[in-house]
Amino acid sequence: MTKPKIVILGAGYGGIITSKRLEKLLKDGEADVTLINKHDYHYITTQLHKIGVGTAADRQFAISIPDLVDSNKTRFIKSSVSTVDIQNQLVHLDGGDTIEYDYLVTALGFEVETFGIPGIKENALAIRSFRSSKAIYHHITKQLNLYKEDQDPSRLTFVVAGGGFTGIEMLGELAEGLPNLCRQHNIPFEKVKIIAVEAAQSVIPFFPKQSIKYATETLEKFNVELMTSKKILECTPEKLLLESDLEIPARTIIWSCGVKANSIVEKFGLPLEKGKIPVDSYLRVKNITNVFSVGDCSLFMKDEKSYLPPTAQVALQQAPVCAQNIVSTLRGNELKVFEYHHKGTVASIGNFAAVGLVGRFRLSGLFGAFMKQVIEARYLFNLGGPALILKQHFRIDRDPVKITAKQ
Repeated sequence: MTKPKIVILGAGYGGIITSKRLEKLLKDGEADVTLINKHDYHYITTQLHKIGVGTAADRQFAISIPDLVDSNKTRFIKSSVSTVDIQNQLVHLDGGDTIEYDYLVTALGFEVETFGIPGIKENALAIRSFRSSKAIYHHITKQLNLYKEDQDPSRLTFVVAGGGFTGIEMLGELAEGLPNLCRQHNIPFEKVKIIAVEAAQSVIPFFPKQSIKYATETLEKFNVELMTSKKILECTPEKLLLESDLEIPARTIIWSCGVKANSIVEKFGLPLEKGKIPVDSYLRVKNITNVFSVGDCSLFMKDEKSYLPPTAQVALQQAPVCAQNIVSTLRGNELKVFEYHHKGTVASIGNFAAVGLVGRFRLSGLFGAFMKQVIEARYLFNLGGPALILKQHFRIDRDPVKITAKQ
């Protein structure tokens, strides 16, 4: 009898944890599992701001997928998915190869949402992936070098668009990391401007007033200029145009204003709502019993009107349930209903400050920064145990990650 084939698309939080959990749940020879990802590393999305400013080694947050999976239980294929044939249960890869499946998991992550603002896609830098974050770092160093040639002050102006968690983390990292980069390039840091632009009345507007106050004061101590209640109208290679005829001359615009599901899912022939794949309470695509979806591509309704946000926390909770339900389906057992439990959120503002909310408890300052590290360590523990924590913090491979144009 042919073994069932389980194929997982994407090795982000949802995909990698689904594959790891399947390795634990499946008996030897019970099914063939294939994990497909367009690059051979899994990156820690919540730490991409450090890669963007060059304050961390590549391999600290970009971990080799072959090192994470058990090659005796999971086959890893480095390739991009071109489309999926749902009717014939085939995954088509770039280059023409096809992979058969009996059970499919889509976990392909997100894309940047530009909201149709002219010039954002062409000229802004996105905190979207490891590759895009490395592009931010290379762009920053390029501007520092060019400044020494033309003394154009716009090259030393760094704008972060969006004052949510990703935005304030990037601002904090710029404030702490740019002084060192300026020293390396022999440029006076006092000539640097770091500006935050947010359409709402404050940064992290969805948080309690005390947390907003702390985040604002911390950024101001870093000499970050906060421009709130300002909508962005256009982005050019040389400046950012805001409402009320305001302009910011800047060569570096870092975009952190929103995300949407990976548009590749539009080619899969699956039902879509709000650009995402709607799933039932068992994380199966609606009306398709052998296709599951987790993470940013999936649309899981909390109630009749609201759905879960595209966060790492959601993907990390969905993945184990997804794996369990695939195994239960194989064995003819009862499926488990997915229930999301929000465990709080913490955002760092540099290395020694953070702001967060865990239940009814507000976190801030050095303790908040410590808790941020605890959360990251816990994820590494779930991914690879104590050995992975030690490796990522004390035995990091200092060689840069090789990135190809197609990534």
